[in-house]
Amino acid sequence: MDRKKFLQQLGAVSASGLFLIHPAMAAALAKTKKILVVSGWQDVNIGDITHTPGLLHILETYLPEVEVTLWKRSRGEDVKAMLNKNFPKVKIIYGDVDEALNVNNPEVTEAFKTNDFMLHGSGPSIVGQVNLEAWVKATGKPYGVFGTTIQQINPKLKTLLEKASFIYTRETASIGVLKENGIAGDHIGFAPDATFYLNIANKQKADAFLASAGLTPGKFICAIPRLRYTPYYKFASRSGWSEERIKKVEETNEKYKEADHAKLREAIIAWVRETGNKVLVCPEMTYQVEIMDELLINPLPDDVKPFVIKRGYWLPDEAASVYEKAFSVLSFECHSPIIAAANKTLFFYLRQPEDTIKGQMYYDLGFNDWVFEIEQTTGRQITDRLMEVWKNQAASKEKLAKSMQKVGELYKTATSKVSSVV
Repeated sequence: MDRKKFLQQLGAVSASGLFLIHPAMAAALAKTKKILVVSGWQDVNIGDITHTPGLLHILETYLPEVEVTLWKRSRGEDVKAMLNKNFPKVKIIYGDVDEALNVNNPEVTEAFKTNDFMLHGSGPSIVGQVNLEAWVKATGKPYGVFGTTIQQINPKLKTLLEKASFIYTRETASIGVLKENGIAGDHIGFAPDATFYLNIANKQKADAFLASAGLTPGKFICAIPRLRYTPYYKFASRSGWSEERIKKVEETNEKYKEADHAKLREAIIAWVRETGNKVLVCPEMTYQVEIMDELLINPLPDDVKPFVIKRGYWLPDEAASVYEKAFSVLSFECHSPIIAAANKTLFFYLRQPEDTIKGQMYYDLGFNDWVFEIEQTTGRQITDRLMEVWKNQAASKEKLAKSMQKVGELYKTATSKVSSVV
C-alpha cells in the first residue's frame, strides 16, 4: 500500500473513533524504509574518507528510522573497522560493476532487491555513476544525489541526473553547472559536504600523540601542505595518465609550490615568535608526508624549527580529535578545515585555483573571512588574520557556531526531501 494513502486512511479511521487496522495497513506501518548508500571513494585522503561517516551521521540524526546499507567503493580494512566501530547498525558491502552494468557480488544483488532507494554520497563528483546506473538497470527504483560537486556533465551523466528524485550539491556553483546543462527544478538544492557533520573520534590515540609531542590543547596550530595538482600517478594507477598530462602536473606543481608555501611559512614563523606556541605539520593525503620537510619545515629559521612537530598519515578519527584540541587549522587542502569546523575549531582555508569549484561552499556558508585565495593573498594577510583571531577568540567561535547551525538546517531540509521520496 502507498504510504501516503495509508496515512490518509489512518487519519480517517482515527477521526471516526475506530482503531481497528487492516492487516495491509499494519504491514505498511511496520515496513522499515531502506536506503542503499554508495560512498567511500578512496582511502589515501582523510577528506575522501570522511564523506562517508559524515553522511551516515546525517542520516542517523535526521532519519533515525531508516535502515542504511553502505556500498563502499574503497576497500581499506582500517577504514572499514573504523566505520564498523562508529556505525554498528550499518551493513557494509562491496562489489564492482562491469561494462554491461552488472554487479559481481550477490550481496549487492540482494541489496538491490531489499532497498527502496539509492543515495549517492558526498564527494568530488558523481564518482559512483556506474553504481547508480547499475541500480537503475537492475531495479528501476528511485535514487538521489547528496552533497556532491558537479563540475562537468557528459551525456550519460545528464540522462542520469535528469531522472534523479533530487540533486543536492555541496556548493551553489554546481547548481549553476546543472542549469547550464538544462537541469533545473525545486528538487535541486544545496547541502554542504557531509564532512561538516563528522562525529567520529579517537581521543585516546590523539591524547597519547599530543602528550608525546608536547602539544598543549588550545595552544598549537596545524599546518597542511598541498601541491596544485595531486600526483596520483606516483602512488595509484597510472591508467589515464598520459606523459603529456604528467608533464603538465609536474611543471605546475614545481612552478607554484615554493610561492604558495612561503605564505604559510610566514604565518608559522609569526605564530611561534609572537605566541611561543607550537605548530603541528600534518597531512590530509598520503603523499604530503613526503613534501612536509621540503616545503614547510626545512626552510624555517633555526629559532622556529624546535617548535615544529611532524605527523605521518593518519585516519580521520584521530585527526579529528587532534584538530579538536588545536587552536586553529591552516590548510591548503579543503577538508581538514571542515573537520576542524565539525569539532568547533577555527580554521583558515588557503585555496588554490586548481582545487575545483568545491571551495565555493565556504562562501556559501559565510566563512569568507577565513578563506584566502592564495594567488590574491600575501603571507602577511594570513598572518594578520591568524593573530587577530588569536587575540579575539570569542567572536570567531561565535561566528563559527552560527555557520555550523546553518549547516545543520540545510541537512535537515535536504533529508526531509530524502524521507519524502523513499
